[in-house]
Amino acid sequence: MKKLNRGFTLIELVIVITIIAILAAIALPRYIALQSDARAAKLQAAAGSVRSAAALAKALCITQTGTGSTTFLMAGGCNVAAGATVGIVMDGQNVLTAFAYPTAAAGGIQAAAQLGADYTVTFAGDVMTVQSPGATTPANCQFTYTWAPVANGAPTVSTPDISGC
Repeated sequence: MKKLNRGFTLIELVIVITIIAILAAIALPRYIALQSDARAAKLQAAAGSVRSAAALAKALCITQTGTGSTTFLMAGGCNVAAGATVGIVMDGQNVLTAFAYPTAAAGGIQAAAQLGADYTVTFAGDVMTVQSPGATTPANCQFTYTWAPVANGAPTVSTPDISGC
């Protein structure tokens, strides 16, 4: 009786391992590039969310000022002229505003834009910096919201720096 060999020869095994290594060498850089692109897109979406939240907060302040609406947390509504920091409610979130725009604080624009734990958010004076965690260079994967503490001033949102995402 002839014995049937079951299994692979050494050459077949080496060829399969070589093919898998070549495929991995091609696929891995593309996968890493996709992660970087995803972080950049997410950061750009967050910047858009911050811009929209600031505009919506101003619209709410303008339409509700002086109406005695229950959406205001403090008497007087959005005191645009005096620049007093007052609160409004946006989507169930308490938002601190002054001069009709959300302040650069955790209870201000961060609450209005609903930026959660998906981002690293820091505050320094009138500037909020938002970075994408997991970026290769977090300082080069960020944008800033700069609140303008003057009457008729508007906050600015920088173009996201995505060079280090």
